[in-house]
This record gives sequence, structure tokens and C-alpha cells, in this order.
Amino acid sequence: MSKTEEKVEKYVQDIKEKFGEDPDVDLLRKVTKACGPSIFNSDAETVSSSSPDELETVKKNFMVKKLGLKDDENLDAGLELIIEKYGKSNRNKYRAVVYYLLTKFYKKEAVFN
Repeated sequence: MSKTEEKVEKYVQDIKEKFGEDPDVDLLRKVTKACGPSIFNSDAETVSSSSPDELETVKKNFMVKKLGLKDDENLDAGLELIIEKYGKSNRNKYRAVVYYLLTKFYKKEAVFN
């Protein structure tokens, strides 16, 4: 099993445990690959929801550039909803999982096909 596949398995378990749902593994795999090498860096692998700069990076680099969403107040609301769902007190919000959840929330799965 490749290192990327090991990460995907870890993220599948995280989604099952924290959200009680079975993820779309194919989509999760594509989102994980789109994260690039950041998933192999322990600091970059997670999203710090307490950092406004980090949340702005997620909005600009993923939500606007990758998903093609319009940069408006709806992005803040959607991102906040995902962070709340993941658990604000949860220190390990995996970037690939956050991106996967945002992709599903905004119904932008086609971006990864």
C-alpha cells in the first residue's frame, strides 16, 4: 500500500469515527491527492481552525481557486459550518477531510472527475 493510500485509510477512519458516515472513498482519494505533499508534513496535514490566516488560506487556495466558488460571505458560513461539524475543540482536523467535506457541502464533486 502506498503512503498516499495509508493516508486515505486514516482519513476514512476519521470520517467514520467523527461523523458516523461512510465517505465516498474515490472522491476522498482524489481530494487527498490534490492536497499534494502537504499531507506528509505533520503541521500542514491539519487545518488550524483557530488561525484566521489558515482559514483565509483554505478559502482562497481551495474554495475559490480549486472549487471555483465566488469569494463572498457564503464561504465564511460554509467553512464555519464544516469546522463546527468537525469539532472546534478537535485539534486534528485533517486538511484532506476538511477539503472533502467542503467539496461535498458545495456539491463540487465534478471538480475531481
